[in-house]
Amino acid sequence: MEHPATIQCTSQQTRFHTESPNYREIDIKGLHIVVTSGEASGGKSKHKALAKDGNEILSNANLQLKEGRRYALIGRNGSGKSTLLKSISEKLIPGIPENTRVAILQQTRLVDSDEDAMPIRSGDGVLSVVQTVVETATAKSSIEQEISVLSKGINQPDAYAAVRALRSLKLARLQKRLFILEKNARLRSGMRGFQARKALLAFEKVVAESKESLEQPSDAISAGILQEETQEAIDMLEQLQIHVEPAAVTKVETKARNILTGLGFSTAQMAKPVSTLSGGWSMRAALASTLLQEADILILDEPTNYLDMLGIMWLQRYLTFPGESEQKSPTTILVSHDRDFIGLCTDLIILKDKQLTYFHGDLPSYEQSQSERIRSLTTMKEAQDKQKAHIEKTITNNLKAGKAKDDQNKIRQAKSRQKKLDNRWGLEVNAKGGRFKLNRDLTGYHLAARADIEIPAEERPVTIHLPEPPDLRFPGALLTLERTNYRYSKTSPLVIKDIDLSIGMGDRVGILGLNGAGKSTLIRVMVGETDPTSGTKTTHPRLRLGYYCQHSIEALQALGQSESTLTSLSLLTREVDQQMSEGEIRGLLSQLGLPGRIASDVPLCKLSGGQLVRCELARLLWRRPHCLVLDEVTTHLDYETVTALRQALDTWDGAVVAVSHDRWFMRGVVEGLVEDEQSNSDSEDSMEQSKYRRRAMYMLHGGSLKALDRGVDEFEDRMEEKIRKLLKGRKSSD
Repeated sequence: MEHPATIQCTSQQTRFHTESPNYREIDIKGLHIVVTSGEASGGKSKHKALAKDGNEILSNANLQLKEGRRYALIGRNGSGKSTLLKSISEKLIPGIPENTRVAILQQTRLVDSDEDAMPIRSGDGVLSVVQTVVETATAKSSIEQEISVLSKGINQPDAYAAVRALRSLKLARLQKRLFILEKNARLRSGMRGFQARKALLAFEKVVAESKESLEQPSDAISAGILQEETQEAIDMLEQLQIHVEPAAVTKVETKARNILTGLGFSTAQMAKPVSTLSGGWSMRAALASTLLQEADILILDEPTNYLDMLGIMWLQRYLTFPGESEQKSPTTILVSHDRDFIGLCTDLIILKDKQLTYFHGDLPSYEQSQSERIRSLTTMKEAQDKQKAHIEKTITNNLKAGKAKDDQNKIRQAKSRQKKLDNRWGLEVNAKGGRFKLNRDLTGYHLAARADIEIPAEERPVTIHLPEPPDLRFPGALLTLERTNYRYSKTSPLVIKDIDLSIGMGDRVGILGLNGAGKSTLIRVMVGETDPTSGTKTTHPRLRLGYYCQHSIEALQALGQSESTLTSLSLLTREVDQQMSEGEIRGLLSQLGLPGRIASDVPLCKLSGGQLVRCELARLLWRRPHCLVLDEVTTHLDYETVTALRQALDTWDGAVVAVSHDRWFMRGVVEGLVEDEQSNSDSEDSMEQSKYRRRAMYMLHGGSLKALDRGVDEFEDRMEEKIRKLLKGRKSSD
């Protein structure tokens, strides 16, 4: 993620601009966002200079958010979604009022630094999870610190101590305000920039005066000032204490516990120090803190990455129906690859070609409308081109015949038609919908407005090609588990028990379950990373197994950090050990979305999360496996790549064992559901292949596998029942 200093934002604003009192709405025109490594020079062509020196994210775009709506931000990996969200949250964009309360959960990588980590200590010692969530959301410790400073000053025998405490707090608050004014002066240009710099100079004098008053000797403070500021300190202390009254604190903590419970925390986990949490649970705590904040704009960047299906469905319900006791819902912006999850959104923001376009509706409706629009424009253009070709042909024939026979009528007719092509083509109707007439409707109409029908260029679709597995030579199951059990130690309970499972060529098997149910343990036993405590596991003698898990990405990130120049191409070249040529390796990487210089020039340490997933898949697929075992493979991928992977797995001849909380992905890969937008021939081919596949969905609960006859829908129904119980408990606590 880019440092805020490297994100340069400009927007179109006039000297008459006034801030809207409604902080839940944003309307900014002419927005330019460029990520650059240095400061850009000012001037009229500032955004052009920025675009030349850095990576341009947006160019002359319009950012529009309406109160209470839930927006899904759509765009491919690397298009700048996270940069845009950071620009909004940091209020780097001129036009976003400083008083706007923005709560953001950012997409973090496992190798990120902990500069913005949640606080884990207070004056009383180590904070528990629930205390940390409350502290991060409400800045409770900073209020308590101010209370402590004022209380010590007021209670000291020194009569001037209260005045010094008051003045020190005022100076600290003024310095925070000074930071905001410095940012405004740096970001704004023109008349507004001049006014911002003028305000900054004036405020710097106020800060300097505050410093002088703090350093003022006690004997220089008059009795009247002493009495006035002592009373002001007492009044300020009373106001601050209201925020930390037991009733107010209890109410916030109750809400925090309800949110943590919905996200999967037990009472025991809430009481543990936050430092004991793993990366995934720490992200859940960060999500809880974000949801707890009182915000005008709520930004969630990939909030489902570390949630199980119960947590995802609870969050979906929470954002849609926040509850009667909640305040008015904030304007929400979501980024997620989970198509079912973003179904809660009322609108889409599409980041494409450095522009922002808006659609009121869900993603399937948008895709259908775009497809219908392109088909309609294509039909119109074909008809127009056919008509134009016919007119051009008659013009040529009339001119030829007119000149041959000296027929002035044919020549005039040809010139009239040529004039229509030159001046009126594309204007079959006027602005009012009637028939276009040259002498009535042409006046004041610019010629450039009558261009031919333009069909929007379709983005090159993401495609993934999976290499076909080699012949097994003789039949048999690829992998079989019989009465398999596993426990971590002799005294610990069984994590998985009496598992019977057989995977054959072409099978599609899905495993669902809550976090901690033992899914990853079962997968490790299947792939041979862990031996079963009892029972048997057998594999086909010629089996080639490809195993993907999130720990693979951690290892890949660590490898990239240790070898800073290592690229995807050089890594695979080293691993294939001359079994593939460089051209074949490049072809494989390109098929998975790492083409050209991205594969050969960009080090692993600088690849995005989605690009690392692609690199890891390439490390598996070059061996041409017979069976792919995929544990949460959709994490960090954009929805276009998830779609491409789902389609590739649907037609692949090998076996697939999938563990995922992405319901849409599981329905496609395991249950074989075909999308409406696919052609009939594709659907028929897919249905024909489905006849020869065994498709099975299981739920792992209590260490045992239970077949789900209705697949994902049956598991969803079970989660809905749990959510209803959680919400019932939440209402009773309210």
